[in-house]
Amino acid sequence: MKSIIHKSFLKKIFIAALLFAGFIWLMNSVIMPWYVSSPELHVPNVVGLSEPQAFQTLRDSDLVPIISDTTFDQKVPRGAVILQRPEANEIVKIKRRVYLFISGGIPIKPVPELNGKSVRDARFTLERLGLELGKITRVPSENPKGMIFGQQYATGTPLQNGDSVGVTVSLGKIYGLVTVPNLIGKSLTEATKIIADSSLKVGKINYQRSFSLLPNTVLDQYPSEGNKVNPGGTVDLFVTKSAESSKDNQN
Repeated sequence: MKSIIHKSFLKKIFIAALLFAGFIWLMNSVIMPWYVSSPELHVPNVVGLSEPQAFQTLRDSDLVPIISDTTFDQKVPRGAVILQRPEANEIVKIKRRVYLFISGGIPIKPVPELNGKSVRDARFTLERLGLELGKITRVPSENPKGMIFGQQYATGTPLQNGDSVGVTVSLGKIYGLVTVPNLIGKSLTEATKIIADSSLKVGKINYQRSFSLLPNTVLDQYPSEGNKVNPGGTVDLFVTKSAESSKDNQN
């Protein structure tokens, strides 16, 4: 029994030795000579090219482009190559893989919800996202003093890194004269809310035809921004309407 096991073990060793010898022969006689004799070339420079251009350039040179990673970069356009490995002019064999790092462009940040926050909290929230707190407009309103109740951009609006967001902050209820807020450029809905929050009322709405601005955009106001009026006073608005609407009314 021991003799049979011994012979089987020797047989396995013999087969393993043959396979190893065959592998060495294959490496020395076929693979290595092919690799050593295969053509070499200089890696072309594809930094700065768009992804399709870089792929085509490398494939034309009989190389294999591989996307390694995408990273944001404010100086390199979105979709362009930032870095390549191996670098340009390195000598490599044909079919060598070239790893590309692609620019994601300037980071895009969605505007967070700022309404209901204090100025301090809003600034902290924006800075964490790479944005900045812009112009702070303080007006009387029914909201608690110091609370933000209006923001320049709606929540979720995409902005570039470093952009600023203006806010409207409540001065609370002020008994006596009220400062008329700036309403020009705002939509009628926004202007109506700001007027109400300022303890004022919407007065006469005058519609004017516009070929360039969206309908219901405030063109002018009376009284103008900065004037003092009594609480409950009215603010007349001059608002756009589409040119098409004007034509339809004439018909």
